[in-house]
Amino acid sequence: MPEPRDPAPAADDAADAATKADRPVPPPSGVDLARSVLAAARARSRDAARRTTTAPVRRRATGARSGAGPDERDPQPLGATLRRLVADRGWETDVATGSVIGRWADVVGAELAAHVRPESFVDGVLTVRAETTAWATQVRLLTASIVARVEESSGAGSISRLVVLGPDVPSWRRGGRSVRGRGPRDTYG
Repeated sequence: MPEPRDPAPAADDAADAATKADRPVPPPSGVDLARSVLAAARARSRDAARRTTTAPVRRRATGARSGAGPDERDPQPLGATLRRLVADRGWETDVATGSVIGRWADVVGAELAAHVRPESFVDGVLTVRAETTAWATQVRLLTASIVARVEESSGAGSISRLVVLGPDVPSWRRGGRSVRGRGPRDTYG
């Protein structure tokens, strides 16, 4: 059977605890200091982790929210992007005239395109070169209809004048075959 305890030692323990509480506690040193610093760091880390997981998700500054429908942040089709670029830069006329040169056979017809090619389209002046003088004369006669077809394809007011050049021919003015006088009079075609 256990022996009864003496109440006096319990009172002594309470008195010792009271006197220990009144004494100043020395600061921790050595291993105790390292343990307290590590415990504080772990507590800060846990607090930071709780804050990041419970913090609300920030939205973009514009207030746009991603949803089921498309928005400006989604990948855009190349054609729509190019149309927007052309409109922003004011290149509508240049693109239209460039397309006329690229689609020359569709604009003027396959027969005329086989003998006449566009050389430049600058400031509303379309310059074409015919392969023979006969075709150059024919294009000069068809100037009004060619201008109408080009304007129909690229927009009204895009062409102000059509310049028709003859064939590229060698110059007889200089070189080993040059002669005094008028020289050969051939039409090269």
